[in-house]
Amino acid sequence: MRRRDWEQPVRVLAVEDSPEDAALVRSVLVGGAGLRFELTVRDRLQAGLDHLEREAVDIVLLDFSLPDSKGLDTFRRLNAEHPEVPIIVLTSLEDDAVAVQAVAEGAQDYLPKRYLDGRLLTRSIRYALERHRSEEALRESEERYALAIRGANDGLWDWNLSSGTLYLSPRWKMMLGYGIYEVGERPDDWFRKVHPDDVDELRSALQAHFEGDDEHFEHEHRMITRGGEIRWMLTRGVAVRNEDGKVIRMAGSLTDVTARKSAEQQLVYDAFHDGLTGLANRALFIDRLGVVLAARRRQPHFRFAVLFLDLDRFKNINDSLGHTTGDKLLQDIARRIERTLRPGDTIARLGGDEFAILLSHVDDLGDAVRVAERIQEIISTSVVISPHEVYVTASIGIALSSEETRGPEDILRDADIAMYRAKAAGRSRYEVFDSEMHRHAVRLLALETELRRAIEREDFVMHYQPIVALATGRIVGFEGLVRWNHPERGLIAPSHFIGLAEETGLIVPLCWYTLRECCGQASRWQAMFPQEPPLFISVNVSGKLFMQPDAVERLVGILDVSELPPGSLRLEVTENVVVDHGDEVMAKLTRLRALGVQLSIDDFGTGYSSLSYLQRFQYDSLKIDRSFVSTMGLTRDSRNIVKTILNLADDLGIGVVAEGVETEEQAIRLRQMECPLGQGFWFARPLNHDAATELIAAPPRWYGGPLGPPGVAQ
Repeated sequence: MRRRDWEQPVRVLAVEDSPEDAALVRSVLVGGAGLRFELTVRDRLQAGLDHLEREAVDIVLLDFSLPDSKGLDTFRRLNAEHPEVPIIVLTSLEDDAVAVQAVAEGAQDYLPKRYLDGRLLTRSIRYALERHRSEEALRESEERYALAIRGANDGLWDWNLSSGTLYLSPRWKMMLGYGIYEVGERPDDWFRKVHPDDVDELRSALQAHFEGDDEHFEHEHRMITRGGEIRWMLTRGVAVRNEDGKVIRMAGSLTDVTARKSAEQQLVYDAFHDGLTGLANRALFIDRLGVVLAARRRQPHFRFAVLFLDLDRFKNINDSLGHTTGDKLLQDIARRIERTLRPGDTIARLGGDEFAILLSHVDDLGDAVRVAERIQEIISTSVVISPHEVYVTASIGIALSSEETRGPEDILRDADIAMYRAKAAGRSRYEVFDSEMHRHAVRLLALETELRRAIEREDFVMHYQPIVALATGRIVGFEGLVRWNHPERGLIAPSHFIGLAEETGLIVPLCWYTLRECCGQASRWQAMFPQEPPLFISVNVSGKLFMQPDAVERLVGILDVSELPPGSLRLEVTENVVVDHGDEVMAKLTRLRALGVQLSIDDFGTGYSSLSYLQRFQYDSLKIDRSFVSTMGLTRDSRNIVKTILNLADDLGIGVVAEGVETEEQAIRLRQMECPLGQGFWFARPLNHDAATELIAAPPRWYGGPLGPPGVAQ
């Protein structure tokens, strides 16, 4: 079989009924490195089978759970009807055991959907196609072996049980490295060359054949060559019986199947190991967790621990130095951790930059903590990947076995939850799981479900906080602030759900909703209240929005529909947006700025890279963080920081908004410092659109007392 031409697109059939999962497959295939794909999606097994009857495909991505088929039957039916097409199974977390069985029955690979990414899927497809080609070649080879037997190309043997003599062909002897006269003519001369661990099994198989249990004899076993090499051999034969049914003679062939056995062993190894690091994969880790859980049930005092490790800011390394460097770093980290563990412990790579560690026996929590501290210490040492010196840290979650531990997935989940708590607490640390973490995770899951439904129904409203020219008191713009209009809890402030939306990716559709509403409202205000310059609208957006391929085009479309001039939209981004998402985000922001959209740094001064990113990228304005404004009257340092920011902005020719202005004293002090714009409760709390409209129409009353008009969002 010819090697595949990788220049041609790979024809992929995805049998997947979930639109979300199908979209995920499409997105990761688009981002797959080094291959081009032609993807066809069918949502039923029968539809997939019908497609295979009409069209040729190179590989099938198969979901286990389909409307017309479930579990292993899905794979078995497709594989039975189209054995010529390699299959990769896509699983949810609970399908791992079934997926492993599918691999045992002929699937090329299985991939959990949770850890799916372009590099992993591309590598799996490439490997599956090459392996399928190899299996086809192996089948052809075995057919040739069958022909070779007829031509005495394999080793032949003939055992006369009546006389006790054994004929071994020259080819038989040559396969083991012996000359024609170097092997005797007795059965023991054969058995002495069989591996000692396999002799008894071979004799038992022969005896079963003699007794008539098997019509044909066939047995695989190891043999030792003259040079001491171990080779896998397939011995076939058939017995000749006399009229009494007694075996008087037996003849057959000897075939070297070392290559096939090695391939099978490699397949088994690959099914349970990570291809990049050689570590155990999730399936093997779960299996070993099951073993220690069983041991604990037998011995209640037996204790073990699971560590869930995730590298901090690993994406930045991939984005800045490339995936090759990232892969080498993962390999180095894997070796470092391996060296810290005991022989009975297990380390697995679960995917991406996530690792799991099983400490098979611990006396108490302190043992697990000491291992976590040691791992953090060895990881934090710099790694030289020429020409780069890379530093990395890790967040670790620890879960200790307990009476409440139910299954392998449960304790791995607990360690995962603790790891996320370590991330939230500042990274580069460990956290120990407790039951409250699980309850919190359950509450977050419920909240995420509600949030998804709210986004689908657009159960949100916008409020607007005025941005005021401090010199004149005139409203020059608004910041749009989203509120969740919960059917039971009423208006929910963004602080209670934005973090969750960011973590789950729901922030992207939420940002698009906010931009549509804000641009439309700003356009209506400009028509109602014409002024120079026109009222602008300021919107805080997530960096994940600009990871979307069509982000710029979609935003331009919103401006066109709302008829809002690009210069009247001000996008607020935090310093970390550029730090975390890198050049891709900066490129899109540059395009938007070229179109006239205004860009502003939010919470300026709180990040670690403020000045460096002002040098790298041209912003139109910045917002002085409220922490400096609120303490101006208390500390000289805060006043000096504000003055420094104002002077810096003036030198760079960019605008400034001071946020968090809550007192008349702060407003006056900022005006005396010649700060151009201010925003905060002193002027108004966030207002619904009716109250904000009334505020625009009313004369400014900022310096005579606080303003609290109707419609204020509390």
